[in-house]
Amino acid sequence: MSYNKPKVSVVIPTYNRAHMLSKSLNSVLNQTYQNFEVIIVDDGSSDNTEEVIRSFQKVDKRIVYIKHEKNKGQSAAENSGIKLAEGEYIAFQDSDEWLPEKLEKQIRLIEKSDSDLGVVYTGFLRIMGNKKVYVPGPWVKQKDGYIYNELLKGNFVSTQTILARKECFQRLGLFDERLKALQDWDLVLRFSKFYKFAFIDEPLVLAPFMPDSLSVNYKVMLESYELIISKYYDDFYKDKFIASIHNLSLSSLHFKCRNFKMGIRYLMKAFKEDLKYMEYHLRNAFLYKLTIKFQRDLQNDSSYNSIFL
Repeated sequence: MSYNKPKVSVVIPTYNRAHMLSKSLNSVLNQTYQNFEVIIVDDGSSDNTEEVIRSFQKVDKRIVYIKHEKNKGQSAAENSGIKLAEGEYIAFQDSDEWLPEKLEKQIRLIEKSDSDLGVVYTGFLRIMGNKKVYVPGPWVKQKDGYIYNELLKGNFVSTQTILARKECFQRLGLFDERLKALQDWDLVLRFSKFYKFAFIDEPLVLAPFMPDSLSVNYKVMLESYELIISKYYDDFYKDKFIASIHNLSLSSLHFKCRNFKMGIRYLMKAFKEDLKYMEYHLRNAFLYKLTIKFQRDLQNDSSYNSIFL
């Protein structure tokens, strides 16, 4: 009997989230586009993750399951899945929910494009309680094409929204396992230097905030941020506007980690070297807060049912 390779490999790293896995996995299996395999990498879970996955495997043979004997971190789990992938394209799921047409719309776009298009990504809704924020926001100026310079300002391409050619990983490498956070930013920075990105302006992924998310661990965030700064230092600091963004971010993270001396140093550097940009950043911070309030007010209006809220 002949074997047809899947067009897409969906990699799902998971660690002690058995309670969320069924919903996430069902959102993949219920896609309108069905030519895919699912590679679930259990990163040393101690809950009933394996039991949940085995129950799915009984009814869907496209599911591949591997388990790390000990927890190695998300980047290592994603890399294990990529190494096993047989598809021409790779997508990721991470305790989130895909809307049914996500893969179909991405495949349709990338299949009709030239080979210099390496990644198709979508909008997503970041959900925190009753708050729903659409990403990327209107402050992102360039979302298509060669977006490296835009990504230098900060990340707006989340791993769970991308469909990437496998050749991107083969040519430019996998996730940097030294990074315990922000590994998605590092990956898309690397890819966007050499490949075009295409954006589907729809929230095709729902991403709930996790209380155990590494984004709330400021020490891990700071260590990862500093590593990324070192990797792209020349590009970050050749533009004073971009430098001002990162000086302020580093200052904030140092203060949150109670490294007050370093926090003050980066703050003073930001004001001393990038004073003309301070008004811009303060204004944007104010507008961002107004946007969140506006979205919350609309959400409370029962007559307004936009999916973007």
